[in-house]
Amino acid sequence: MPDPHPITGEPFDSPVRPGAGWPGDPAPAGTRVARTSAGVRRSAAGARDLAELDARVSVCGACPRLVGWREEVAHTRRSAFADQPYWGRPAAGFGDPAPAVLVVGLAPAAHGANRTGRIFTGDRSGDWIYAALHRAGYASQASSRHAGDGMALTGVRITAAVHCAPPGNAPTTAEKATCSTWLERELALVEPSLRSVLALGGIGWDAFLAAARASGWQVPRPRPRFGHGAQVDLVTAAGRRVRLLGSYHVSQQNTFTGRLTEPMLDEVVARL
Repeated sequence: MPDPHPITGEPFDSPVRPGAGWPGDPAPAGTRVARTSAGVRRSAAGARDLAELDARVSVCGACPRLVGWREEVAHTRRSAFADQPYWGRPAAGFGDPAPAVLVVGLAPAAHGANRTGRIFTGDRSGDWIYAALHRAGYASQASSRHAGDGMALTGVRITAAVHCAPPGNAPTTAEKATCSTWLERELALVEPSLRSVLALGGIGWDAFLAAARASGWQVPRPRPRFGHGAQVDLVTAAGRRVRLLGSYHVSQQNTFTGRLTEPMLDEVVARL
């Protein structure tokens, strides 16, 4: 049965159908759906721009375990959000279509982006990264509550190594490999404007370096090691230099324990 969207009040089923009118939904009805790894490769390669790529990412069905989990969560829901519709689809990238900065995270949270439809939105991890981007002048507001709340990014685009919420926040090696094709195409589309990349956590760091290498970028060997504040300059296939910086992930495990503090995150963001 449809439930009202918490911002617009419009009724939606869970998961949300493409083209149903969800705020910020990049996919119209009939958007091509990739259902295998080979399908992801074909679909990503055929995306002419970020808008088309985001639409195709947001309907991807290539990983059966992830599809099953994201839809199960959307049907059962958390009690705190039992009266809300859940997006229940992959969370595509979000932000400036010609970004100077790309932020790469791990994957959507089951009751965060899998609920709201916008990456890093609706959970405490999102509270941290959007607040930091707001303090640095990249985000229009300090909190990102839900798709349709007016959030806009200038000069920054946020994406992830994996676009579906995984069980236990742990995508498999095969799932990460399948989703890497989307990141490689995204990297090709943003490269002309890109100045720097912020990798949140070791998985985001490794995923980005793998995508850069697969895209013909010059990546040092041995692979640069992740660490908070780590920095390395890469050279794109077009010969441009792009700075990669690492930060501990903005997970509750890190922020609640003090492993990552706001000043620590701000210091890295300031170097972008």
